[in-house]
Amino acid sequence: MDMTLAGIKALFDAKGGRQYSGEPVSQLEHALQSAQLAEQAGAGAELITASLLHDLGHMSNDMGETPTLHGIDDRHQFHGVSALKGLFPEAVLTPIRLHVDAKRYLCAVDPAYWASLSDDSKRSLELQGGAFSAEQAAKFIAQPFARDAVELRRWDDLAKAAGKTTPDFAHYEQTMRACALRM
Repeated sequence: MDMTLAGIKALFDAKGGRQYSGEPVSQLEHALQSAQLAEQAGAGAELITASLLHDLGHMSNDMGETPTLHGIDDRHQFHGVSALKGLFPEAVLTPIRLHVDAKRYLCAVDPAYWASLSDDSKRSLELQGGAFSAEQAAKFIAQPFARDAVELRRWDDLAKAAGKTTPDFAHYEQTMRACALRM
């Protein structure tokens, strides 16, 4: 599927109001909170865009609400990147593709991290292969954009606050446009 900026907006308009798997926010609220955290941290346009779009695959490959309750890993990171390929550079796509593995990495290197995860994140972690071994963690963090993926992952984990005020989607459209390869 070749996604456009207008197509991204249409997808959020159509499916962004759905609950974000087992969390007290919608898909859109989660995306906006993630982007806002990236913006507040001083991230560049590519990482803000990756933060906004990191879970697009949940909507583009819709498997219903909370597929983890049915033992399903929806592999949303790959579906999202597939939809966005050709629209954005690797500085956007790779952190999106790696944000699931970043959770596995953080569980391996930060003993307190697992306890901070929501119930759905813990379920999905098991479906996604569990925490990395020390060797897998070292290999992961050596990849290009892996550190960006770790930052994105931390914002992702924090972007689940019910009722939090954020800028609207239009606020981030210029940021997406700034790093898009085509419209």
